[in-house]
Amino acid sequence: MHGEYKVPGGKLVIVDLDVDGDADRLRNVRVAGDFFLEPDEALPAIDRALEGAPADLDTAGLAQRIDAALPPGTEMYGLTTVGIGVAVRRALAHATDWTDHDWQLIHDRPQPPALHMALDEVLTAEVAAGRRPPTLRVWEWGAPAVVIGSFQSLRNEVDPAAAEAHGITVVRRISGGGAMFIEPGNTITYSLSVPGSLVSGLSFTDSYAYLDDWVLGALGDMGIRAWYQPLNDIATEAGKIAGAAQKRVADGGAVLHHVTMAYDIDAAKMLEVLRIGREKLSDKGTKSALKRVDPLRRQTGLSREAVIKRMIDSFGGRYGLAEGKVTDEEMARAQELARTKFATREWTERVP
Repeated sequence: MHGEYKVPGGKLVIVDLDVDGDADRLRNVRVAGDFFLEPDEALPAIDRALEGAPADLDTAGLAQRIDAALPPGTEMYGLTTVGIGVAVRRALAHATDWTDHDWQLIHDRPQPPALHMALDEVLTAEVAAGRRPPTLRVWEWGAPAVVIGSFQSLRNEVDPAAAEAHGITVVRRISGGGAMFIEPGNTITYSLSVPGSLVSGLSFTDSYAYLDDWVLGALGDMGIRAWYQPLNDIATEAGKIAGAAQKRVADGGAVLHHVTMAYDIDAAKMLEVLRIGREKLSDKGTKSALKRVDPLRRQTGLSREAVIKRMIDSFGGRYGLAEGKVTDEEMARAQELARTKFATREWTERVP
């Protein structure tokens, strides 16, 4: 069995192993990767620590075995014992890697907010069914919106009078997490619809970091030092720039991971419309919303279109990316789902 895991902000860990079918224990374990490790004796010590471990031992238990076996004074760079444990679990789960898949890009014309919600659900279901390859979809917004999380209370999150005054549509997505304030041209939103095998062996928390890693590299190429901030934020020294959310579809057959990034946010308008925004800013004693949601425009000096192009190019350079489109059948299903679910009061107000 073969497992790979890139430690967030670190290096690649590769584990090859067998499992003794009778004893259900790890055998012939070999750890490798492009990490740095001192002294040399630490690597065989790691292999020995994993040899004979129960095949059902969780990541924390595997890390504890390694910690206990490391020579005194061991130094790890780009590597953690937890990361090794994750690579082992991914090997045992027969997880796939990014480069095992043929990725497709969808970057289409602007769409209404409710249709974007529906497209996420339909396209991810198609990936789960094996009828669509793993897909990166970059959104273009046809109208301003507030997108609230699946479990959020509508009245606790949104000021309806302010939303109406600014012509803002409120929609509810299928994933959890917090409210996102959207204006066309001021935000960058993308979705990853991926097979469940890509995150096999990862905890829910680890899957966020794993699926966000590529965009951290893309931001780094634009001169932004960004990092993953558990559970679902992407941050820089200047403040938060993005929030992510996930949904498992078809009993884990596929995962929807979508991210909204602030390009040039109108903080004053956001605070009029989002009630929770006022409370968060007050609780933290933050006087300026720009300190919490820092726009990419100011940090990069690039146009929104240029930022998106660099992100797409970075993804394609890492994993390959073919131009694609929403099929007529997928669009018809999404339009019907938008009409019967995401544009209805019953769905939007399901948590009043």
